[in-house]
Amino acid sequence: GVTIMRMDAGLDTGPMLLAARVAIDAATDAGALHDRLAALGASLIVTALDRLAAGTLVETRQEESGATYAAKIAKEEGRLDWSQPAEALERRVRAFSPSPGAFFDLDGERVRLLAARVETGTGTAGSTLDDRLAIACGAGVLRPTLLQRAGRAALDTAAFLRGRPVPAGTWLG
Repeated sequence: GVTIMRMDAGLDTGPMLLAARVAIDAATDAGALHDRLAALGASLIVTALDRLAAGTLVETRQEESGATYAAKIAKEEGRLDWSQPAEALERRVRAFSPSPGAFFDLDGERVRLLAARVETGTGTAGSTLDDRLAIACGAGVLRPTLLQRAGRAALDTAAFLRGRPVPAGTWLG
């Protein structure tokens, strides 16, 4: 969500003036969420300024007990750990898409995974199960749908595999 707040001496410690939330569904990635929150924030700040001018803006003190600090995301946090369940990895892919991007290593090359879906199946975690890039996870299978090699455009899986085939049994680091 977005909160409009009055600035004070601390970091995110001033009183809240307006707040709104958005729902996140199973198809929402970080890029789409960013855009929705930006539009919401723009609308909310206009409402806050209108209420300030009208004298109807109400301040609400923040509860310090629930405050947390979110550290900057390091690129290495995007590395996919195939021992994790496919559902958790699919959520990680959405959380890191489009930037900084979830990724795995393919024969020493870093490949960004920008979208994927969960499928049923089993196999050795981190290995491909077919020539269409189904990847075995700790539980379930992750099927990439949008990938990007370094310095190249993002491609759907079929186009990616035409330029860089990945046979069944390939280990992904």
